[in-house]
Amino acid sequence: MGVKIFDIIPRKEILLKDLANKIIVIDGNLNLYQFLSSIRQRDGSLLQDSHGNVTSHLSGLFNRTTRLMQQGIKVCYVFDGKAPKLKEQEQKRRRDLKDAASKKYEDAAKEENLEEMRKYASRTSRLTKEMVEEAKILLGALGLPVVQAPSEGEAQASKIVSNNHAFAVGSQDADCLMFGATRLIKNLTLNTARKNPNKLAFTQINPELVELQDVFTALEVTPEQLIALSMLIGTDFNPGGIPGVGPKHALKNIKKYITDFDTMFKELEWAKHFSYPWQEVFDTIKNIPATDDYTLKWQALDQDKIIDILCTAHDFSSERVSSQLEKLTKLSDANKQTGLNVWFNK
Repeated sequence: MGVKIFDIIPRKEILLKDLANKIIVIDGNLNLYQFLSSIRQRDGSLLQDSHGNVTSHLSGLFNRTTRLMQQGIKVCYVFDGKAPKLKEQEQKRRRDLKDAASKKYEDAAKEENLEEMRKYASRTSRLTKEMVEEAKILLGALGLPVVQAPSEGEAQASKIVSNNHAFAVGSQDADCLMFGATRLIKNLTLNTARKNPNKLAFTQINPELVELQDVFTALEVTPEQLIALSMLIGTDFNPGGIPGVGPKHALKNIKKYITDFDTMFKELEWAKHFSYPWQEVFDTIKNIPATDDYTLKWQALDQDKIIDILCTAHDFSSERVSSQLEKLTKLSDANKQTGLNVWFNK
């Protein structure tokens, strides 16, 4: 879902080339869900190989990751562990929405309504353990480090960045800021152009850098106040937040109550909207498990394994895969000649 605070925080537009040689940590689960939602056929069905195995997640992961690698970015992926207890409600809500969308997709399919089929199909995405494991294997073959989080992937990504072992978290969500990530890169994985609604023109989309210290300075809040502000708007642990409270209204309340969060949540009728105390959400966010037991190490491409995973097992085009790998190999060779060795050494 993501904390919706981008409208009130400072952001600086940058270029992909500005991130060359920098380590960016990406939430693997979140990205795989995006691929399953967006990479589909005309009728909304997922891409599949000749054996009926879903391949949308692998297609998106390979193409997006190699594109970032070709920009000289050192990519690291983090995957979710056990979800906090409070997230169970949000997970149930998402499952219910998927079930409802599946029913509407079936109805649209009976009517052969392609537009409605595409609309509802994207809302039925389900990420399996097998898909996640396959993604990890592919990333390993690409020579990239994979970190297993004990809990939320974005919290672990934020830990890696706050430990100064990476430059930033790459995400469309602002959740990592309340988890303490010192930097966030937004629009890292989007296409470089977006079509304007009802127009033929396109708008150039560039990455945006958010510095956590700049957020604290601009909003004049502390880390604890940022968590409380996020809770007013809504997090994965209290979906929807307080009805009628948007980012600007939330910030006004933080200014009004300062650190008296108990009074603030009481007067805004927290108990009317949530069956659990606000303190439980606050403590879950502030103390979410994250580990220092990880290793970030880049290895050489295993081209044979990549081709085996994508082409032999899943019918990907050998020509297209080999073309992408050739670009990475040339980049690696060029870096070795200049002594940079971007990919294979940390």
